[in-house]
Amino acid sequence: MIEPILKQGERLDGLPAQNIRIIQNPDMFAYSLDAILLAYFAGVKGKGSGLTVDLGAGTGAVGLFYAPKVTGPITLVEIQPELAEMAQRSVALNGLQDRVSVVQADMKAIFDVIQPGSAETVLSNPPYFPLNDTTKTNNDQHYEIARHEVTIDLPGLAQVANKLLKNNGKFYMVHRPDRLADIFAAFAQRKLMIKRVQFVYGKADREANMVLVEAIKAGKPGGVRIMPPIVTYTADNDYTETVKTILHGQAWST
Repeated sequence: MIEPILKQGERLDGLPAQNIRIIQNPDMFAYSLDAILLAYFAGVKGKGSGLTVDLGAGTGAVGLFYAPKVTGPITLVEIQPELAEMAQRSVALNGLQDRVSVVQADMKAIFDVIQPGSAETVLSNPPYFPLNDTTKTNNDQHYEIARHEVTIDLPGLAQVANKLLKNNGKFYMVHRPDRLADIFAAFAQRKLMIKRVQFVYGKADREANMVLVEAIKAGKPGGVRIMPPIVTYTADNDYTETVKTILHGQAWST
């Protein structure tokens, strides 16, 4: 890996288990554990040689953390120019220019760049919060777009994923458990059949605060598997052994 030249306000974060480093600016937006867990949760189809698309990639965390699991090309799609530029520098930092590319565009308008029906896998850590009359959005535009459904909502995201995927291709997403009914409805209407669900808990005695979802395009209805839960913190506020292994253990197997 080359040593990066960081701009003012930027920092370098990394994921030792995957030997990946990410350039980001916390004043704009920074990835968190949800991005890591999504990349860990996402499976690999066949030999992993097909196209993977990361929708709403931000600084590229999900796609780059996933990259060591596969051998095929990965396209990171991000609407915000500043975040896309950081993602591009992180691609170079990790020496992945030969198979990871960045597209700075609205994901709804990428089909002149990415052929419909060409993706084996689609990943997304989308905005969690819907817009309505009572929504309190962030004053900072970067955070607002990353956290609220300003540029795309769940049905729109499901439609883009459906259009990108081959039949039997897989869509992996992390979201909030309180949106689960919306997720099932949006996916079902767009022929994305949910097959695996895994809940993430901050502590063992608390409600789930994340949900990881796997869906198959044009899959058969039913057969949803609820995977064992992930608990992130112990009672003493340390990472659990499971999370420590995900972050610092051996490279993820598929």
